[in-house]
Amino acid sequence: MFEDLTPLWISLKTAFVATLLASLLGIVAARWMMGYRGRGRGWIDGVFTLPLVLPPTVVGFLLLLLLGKNSPLGQLLSQLGVTLIFTWTATVMAATVVAFPLMYKTVLSAFEQVDLTLISSAQTLGASDWRIFWQLLLPLAWPGVLAGTILAFARALGEFGATLMVGGSIPGVTQTIPIAIFFAAEAGRMGVALAWVLLMVGISLAVIAGLNRGDRRRSASTVGHGPLAQRCFNGLFFGRFAPHLFKALPPAFTPPSHFEAAAAIPDGAPPALRVNIEKQIPGFDLKIRFRAGRDPLGLLGASGSGKSMTLRCIAGLENPTHGKIVLNGRVLFDAEAGINVPSRDRKVGLVFQNYALFPHLTVAQNIAFGMAAVPKPQRVKAVITYLEQMGLAGLGDRYPDQLSGGQQQRVALARALAIQPDILLLDEPLSALDTYLRSQIERLLISVLSRYPGVALFITHKLEEAYRVCPDLLVLSRGRMLAKGPKEDIFARPPTFEVAQVTECKNFSRARPGLGTTDPPPIEAVDWGCSLEVIDPVPPGLAHLGIRAHHIRFPRHPDQSNTFPGWIAATSETQHRVSLYIKLHRPPDSPYDYHLQAEVYREKWELLRSRPFPWNVRLDPVHLIMLPD
Repeated sequence: MFEDLTPLWISLKTAFVATLLASLLGIVAARWMMGYRGRGRGWIDGVFTLPLVLPPTVVGFLLLLLLGKNSPLGQLLSQLGVTLIFTWTATVMAATVVAFPLMYKTVLSAFEQVDLTLISSAQTLGASDWRIFWQLLLPLAWPGVLAGTILAFARALGEFGATLMVGGSIPGVTQTIPIAIFFAAEAGRMGVALAWVLLMVGISLAVIAGLNRGDRRRSASTVGHGPLAQRCFNGLFFGRFAPHLFKALPPAFTPPSHFEAAAAIPDGAPPALRVNIEKQIPGFDLKIRFRAGRDPLGLLGASGSGKSMTLRCIAGLENPTHGKIVLNGRVLFDAEAGINVPSRDRKVGLVFQNYALFPHLTVAQNIAFGMAAVPKPQRVKAVITYLEQMGLAGLGDRYPDQLSGGQQQRVALARALAIQPDILLLDEPLSALDTYLRSQIERLLISVLSRYPGVALFITHKLEEAYRVCPDLLVLSRGRMLAKGPKEDIFARPPTFEVAQVTECKNFSRARPGLGTTDPPPIEAVDWGCSLEVIDPVPPGLAHLGIRAHHIRFPRHPDQSNTFPGWIAATSETQHRVSLYIKLHRPPDSPYDYHLQAEVYREKWELLRSRPFPWNVRLDPVHLIMLPD
């Protein structure tokens, strides 16, 4: 058995110190590499990872070249009276170098698994990089940090080759367990060697058990969900180390009849946003110019049209290539002047499409995250006010994964308003909600926006949402602004074919001016085979004619203008509406042979379906949309 336990104590002491150094260096390096996107990233990552793939003797040889007495660094240390080679310090350095890559790669992987939207959210809430690291990144990546620390400890404890080359085998000084095993086996003392081996196996199994236990804990509950973590964060945000500060029975949700919101607007000046930017990325070019004021502005467009990119540029999460952004007279971005206010200093309330609630913080802590300017004793009262206004009273101590989608959305909105932003940006806030929740949150948004005193931008790709929430619309497509104005004007008279498509017009035909003596002259709808009367002047370069599905009428008598015989080719029913696919002039050859799509309520359909064919189909001149090329 063991004649001397000093190799054990030297190994443990070395492993602990090396693990501490490797952990600190690995976390710092991983955090730096997470944000670094320079050309040398691959080379730097390769250098950091190199000790993991090199043979330990090669690592030891490189350390000898670096620290030996003939190296420049070794000669400098010798002049200072410092000797490193064949000392316990050299043993620690060797163990640190071989343990560092495991810590670095494990922590970097854990950091990169954190949702970047959470980091963006923290930036818009005014958090510095240092605060994001301590309060967000490190807690969320803590299981990975712990795993890396355990692996680094195991690697440092078992290091042999590099340690032997730079530290030697000095009993009581640098002889660790792996070196003791080697020399015991070389001397034929197999019993002693076996005892050391069994001890190392036991320590290794304990490390593996610790990793597996950590995995089971992560699968059983969310990181940070515990009374200790809740107490610590309550102390950090509210100055009170109590686990339950907001416990009460939650009431049923009803949109608030009164909602107080604030924004920093210069006295006597109305809120104003001016955007004139270009953003170029591979495969996409955003070029947009618009103004917004007190009334909420809806940004309408299909996926990939540039809506979210516009909001991210305003929020400071993306940097435009060219242009200028001015909010309430304050320049947020100016490419020519070199002005780029950091996101944390822009006072932008951004509600993300996926809510971006911090999963390790409670509802109350999420809302209080951006209240750095509010004294801690006053934050509890302020948070309770927001909870009550959002219909979340009694839910302040819950975590986001314990809430419904509608409740999470209300928390995200309360958190954005709690910083008293100068501008409120809503990035498709209703898209992830079920239908029955969407109506509730939509009413809440309308109520909040009607009282919010600053600029508000509402992103959606659904016309009905934008129409109900916003009085003005801005239509985007492929990075360009197609139209901007009152919603009634854009809906009734879209200026282009593409705007009509985005605003959900479903019936189009190629068109050209017809022959006639009327003023305006009739229009030939080429694809529908019709000559149609219109009441508006024919625009120059007329190319298409459109009519919305709900504007098609079915009179009993064919004595009105623009009335033609029609047959039903197919129908598509929902619980409230029926879509009718209509062929004009003659019966259809197949369900896909149709000219027009009409939409009627089910009650109207029940009255229509018994009529004999052909039906009278009227395209009212009032609702015809003439679209230039």
